[in-house]
Amino acid sequence: MAVTHSSPEPSGSAGPESPATPSPAEPTTSAAQTSASAPETTAALEPEAPLEADVQPGGDDDNDSAIDAGSVLSTDTLTPSILEYRQLHGRTYPNAKTGDYWGPNDERQSEGLDLIHNALTLLLNDRLFLAPLRQDDPGRVLDIGTGTGIWALDFADEFPSADVIGTDLSPMQPSWVPPNLRFEVDDCLLEWTWPENHFDFVHARCMYGSIPDWTEMDTKILRHLKPGGYFEHVEIGCQGLSDHIELGPDHVFDTWAQVFYEAGEKTGRPFTICLDGEMAKHMRAAGFVDIQETKLKLPINSWAKDPKLKKAGTYFHYALERDMEGFSMFVCTQVLGWSKEEVHVMVARMRQAIRTKSLCPYITVNVVVGRKP
Repeated sequence: MAVTHSSPEPSGSAGPESPATPSPAEPTTSAAQTSASAPETTAALEPEAPLEADVQPGGDDDNDSAIDAGSVLSTDTLTPSILEYRQLHGRTYPNAKTGDYWGPNDERQSEGLDLIHNALTLLLNDRLFLAPLRQDDPGRVLDIGTGTGIWALDFADEFPSADVIGTDLSPMQPSWVPPNLRFEVDDCLLEWTWPENHFDFVHARCMYGSIPDWTEMDTKILRHLKPGGYFEHVEIGCQGLSDHIELGPDHVFDTWAQVFYEAGEKTGRPFTICLDGEMAKHMRAAGFVDIQETKLKLPINSWAKDPKLKKAGTYFHYALERDMEGFSMFVCTQVLGWSKEEVHVMVARMRQAIRTKSLCPYITVNVVVGRKP
């Protein structure tokens, strides 16, 4: 059974045309076409040089690039105890009894997460992963912190021979799924019930601020991977950057990043895992080998000239515009002691900054792949 899991498609004059037909310089490669060797270099996977802008850096081409989008899949109910969500400023958060997470789990957040998935898939040149998996049969696959389940759904559709499990603290995934996929409510910090040497591939994405000890987590993942199995860890940076405009130390991008870094220090669940070298360091300490780290630049809004990056930036911008309060309200009010009004002031400054195309803003995305010996 093939199930298509769709996300809101950006529309309106501010959004770029779909790069469904890429230029010859940017071949589109699906997950099923990825070879066992390292992925070829493409325009969407060249992070070192500054991205070419489609606007004048520092100019006045700062129209709001936010876009309209419809609702995505709603979640189905399970048991009352699991759905006893915490309420905060009109938003819902995972039940503290089943785990502790700083992000909301409501429909508004789900829409943003699906848009971010679309942006990251475009950034990887239409791939779901970079690990050199077997294309005929990837085997048993685990997606930790699956969120809305969109990555697991896309993977299960792409590889019908794979046996895919997606786990999360919240049952915010759809019930209609491919027969080779199932979702489980689970706290990855607890002891795993699966056998050791069980999975062929483990995937984790956007887990910053959730794990107290990444070396311990990576060791657990290693233990449950088969020999020769792969772990791919993807994190989005907290710090907004620009290669074209010098941003001062008091810029709101720096304020935003420091909020999360400080909150991570207080909770003991660091957000700094997204920084260069951190994921690879913990993988190495856990015992992974053949570790490869890929650093990419994800535009914030539609300033990039490359059509695929332009669309990825548009997706990412709308995700932030849609729910920047959701990303920041819990850590600011519950961890750092801010008032709700103070959060709104920072969010307003952030919205103004990410709408400013002439800043050519972007964030880094780090993808680290390791193999179990």
